[in-house]
Amino acid sequence: MRSFLIATGLAAVLAAVPAWAGIAPGDGFDVTRYRLALTPDIQNATVAGREIITLRATRDGVRQLRFSANALSIDAARLNGNSVTVTAQGDGLSFDLPAPLRAGHKVRLDLSYHGKPARGFARSGSALYTSYFACDWMVCVQNAFGDKAVFALALRINAGMDALSVGKRISRRAGPDGSEIQDWRAPRPYSSYLYGFAVGHFAHAEDHAGSARLSALSDVADAAELQRRFAETGEMVRFLEAKTGVALPVTRYTQLLVKGDEAQEAATYSVLGKDALPTTPGGPADDWAIIHELTHQWWGNLVTCATLRDFWLNEGITTFMTAAWKEHRYGRAAYDAELDVARARLDKARAKGFDKPLIWDGQYPSLGLRRAVQYSKGALFMDELRRTLGEQAFWAGLRRYTRTHAGGTVTSIDLERAMETASSRDLRTLFAQWVFAEVSNPAKRFSARGASPNPQ
Repeated sequence: MRSFLIATGLAAVLAAVPAWAGIAPGDGFDVTRYRLALTPDIQNATVAGREIITLRATRDGVRQLRFSANALSIDAARLNGNSVTVTAQGDGLSFDLPAPLRAGHKVRLDLSYHGKPARGFARSGSALYTSYFACDWMVCVQNAFGDKAVFALALRINAGMDALSVGKRISRRAGPDGSEIQDWRAPRPYSSYLYGFAVGHFAHAEDHAGSARLSALSDVADAAELQRRFAETGEMVRFLEAKTGVALPVTRYTQLLVKGDEAQEAATYSVLGKDALPTTPGGPADDWAIIHELTHQWWGNLVTCATLRDFWLNEGITTFMTAAWKEHRYGRAAYDAELDVARARLDKARAKGFDKPLIWDGQYPSLGLRRAVQYSKGALFMDELRRTLGEQAFWAGLRRYTRTHAGGTVTSIDLERAMETASSRDLRTLFAQWVFAEVSNPAKRFSARGASPNPQ
């Protein structure tokens, strides 16, 4: 009897544990394609549409597909044509499978939904644009940076309106009730936080950098103001191409100017608020947002950290390159001033008793402290590498790192290897101090960092 009571008690406990417990969004599968047909409502900041997700299992026994949570209402969900149950609990949106998947098994999840996203939708005058939280207006995995997927969007808008999305608009056609449908395709697989779109009536300005087209759009500025504010983008592109040895990774790069202080990269464009830009071009103290978001086309978008743990590779390198651009444009004093800003932010965090290695994956108490480490300390470490290795070896290492991993995902060990190869120096001690901190034994360091994923 006692054994029976124990067994039944254990069964009750297990039954009380939700099926999604311990399953993080993205566990057990890899998305290869997102295909969407969306109708955004600018006035009400809502969205409705259909989404088809193509994915494959990465291990045997996958019984549930778990995506990032959002506030959308799922109207229907079908897996390979069969209805599946969806549950919104905890930090995820879960789809229970009728049978477990085998490793390598490919399936198609077909969804329809509607709702008002809690994040990721913003208004600018008469326009609507998305920013960072893509998995609030679609179903995806927000922080699985290493899971790059093809993105295609059929965007239904009112006829006569303008639109912007990831990649290239490949067609436009008449839709129902006087609407227009624009079809957009990304040029390569991207991480889902880089997906986005904008809808409104926009002024246009055009420029070029070599064979790449540079576009500027805005609902709060005319063409003349756009040309004035983004006059230096072409020179920034040429600077970054020279430093990386890699051409601008997109054939058309667009900058969307909106109201407010927005500064956010997307896969093939950036969103920039008027308040984040200098009133007139040529002011080194305020000239950061344009170059920072442009730089993400290389580090972040083209070469992407595998997980949030190595997020400094996206943001620390970009923050450092912002300083490097200022040095190129305004002189060494501007470079030092930019790094002094980073140093002050890190010092402020240290004064609060908070300083972590660059790959620390614990819980940051605030966004400001996360940025103090991953942005500011990351930039200062890049400066330390530059001083240690010298100009030739440092820039050769950065070019090797960028070229080798273009289109793929990286961890910090990939940067260390590139810098060691370029300089013919052992950098284990330096990386241990800044990046891995408490991990000193070489074998343990490699284990802690893990093997680098293959480029996708």
